[in-house]
Amino acid sequence: MKTLRIRSFLVLCFFLLLLLPWICYVTAYFLENQSLSFMNSRQQDEALQRQLGEVVAFIEAGLAKWTDADWQSRLTNQLKDTRMDVTLQAATGSDIYRSNPDRRGSLASTERYTIMEDGLPIGKAIIYLPRTNQIPAMSAVAGLLLAFFIIGMEMRRFLLRPLEKMSAAARQIADGDWDVRLPRTRMTEIAEVRDGFDVMVKGMQAAYRKQAELEEERRFVIAAVAHDLRTPLFALRGYLEGLEQGIAKSPEKAAHYLAVCKEKSAQLDRLVEDLFTFTKMEYAETSLKRESADLASVIRKSMDSVSPAARHKDISFTSELPEGGIVSGDAHLLERAISNLLDNAVRHTPSGGAIVVLCGKEEHRVIFAICDTGAGFTEEELQRAFEPLYRGEASRNRSTGGSGLGLTIAQRIVRRHGGELAVSNHIDGGAQLTGWLPAYAPVEKRAALSNEY
Repeated sequence: MKTLRIRSFLVLCFFLLLLLPWICYVTAYFLENQSLSFMNSRQQDEALQRQLGEVVAFIEAGLAKWTDADWQSRLTNQLKDTRMDVTLQAATGSDIYRSNPDRRGSLASTERYTIMEDGLPIGKAIIYLPRTNQIPAMSAVAGLLLAFFIIGMEMRRFLLRPLEKMSAAARQIADGDWDVRLPRTRMTEIAEVRDGFDVMVKGMQAAYRKQAELEEERRFVIAAVAHDLRTPLFALRGYLEGLEQGIAKSPEKAAHYLAVCKEKSAQLDRLVEDLFTFTKMEYAETSLKRESADLASVIRKSMDSVSPAARHKDISFTSELPEGGIVSGDAHLLERAISNLLDNAVRHTPSGGAIVVLCGKEEHRVIFAICDTGAGFTEEELQRAFEPLYRGEASRNRSTGGSGLGLTIAQRIVRRHGGELAVSNHIDGGAQLTGWLPAYAPVEKRAALSNEY
């Protein structure tokens, strides 16, 4: 739809305001005078005065012949050329002669003469002058009023009505109703305001949906955290009350109670630490420490941290960690991410199983992979493995001690370093986690690579 600038619209309105009265004036003038020849007003006045003098002289000269038909016929012929009309009246006011009976009550100008004889009035002559420009002038005024009416209607149509509709839409949005239809308009400026208003509405809708999603996620996280904290706390309190009440009478039973309490406290510690790290990665605007780190060394430290749990389940580690996999980032956070991945693999690998850890360099990236001999991921877990606080059906009873945040934290740490992390099932069975990080490059080399790309 073509649009029109407001200034162009105002110019058209001004043009119409000037043109329409002139058209009405010219039309009325032509209908009245049957001509479009506009004489100079001074010339018209001089001609009119000359013709008026001739008619008055003819009437005064033929005073005795006012009732004569031949004289009246000559007067009529003379009046045709001058476009005047005459009414002759006796001294009593009765009509003797009227050249145009229909001219009575006309708005035209008149000249009245009283014919005197011996100081006494003997007759009256009323001369109706040609119609002046009164009717064209009235037509011009009517055209001006019509122009104002048309301009007012078009301004309401193209300016006021769209603004009123946008005002109503704004009030509708303020009431919480997002299903609004903004009006179409031919005014460019109003169309631009409409487009900006539409962008604002879409942005507000997106922000509202995002806020609703965040609120729903916040409620879910609070409920899940409350549940996760309540389960070990309930068990810990139960065993502590058993110790307090003397239920564990034998040293072996007391040692078992203490071991369970220690395990539950360690589980609570891991859960709180995971929640703290998740919150920090999700909301904190902290900058990363950009320093060189050997990913193979980071992986070895992570393997050392989970080796006690692996030995407890008789799980063997096989690794291929060649030197040279240098990345840029925070070594502590990277170790936390790899530890989460290895801890997840240990928890889901059955006793006597094996875990394979690989690392290598590929072009400008350092890749790594962790494979286990567990049951692998289900289809649902492949889609939702990185969702916060999500755990598959097999571990939903918390028997493995997971918080549901390990993979989420690991993925976000890797992404903050410019890499990516993915889950899949190995072709020989078991879960497989693969990822990559940008390789470290000195400042000069990074500038050359950026120019190359």
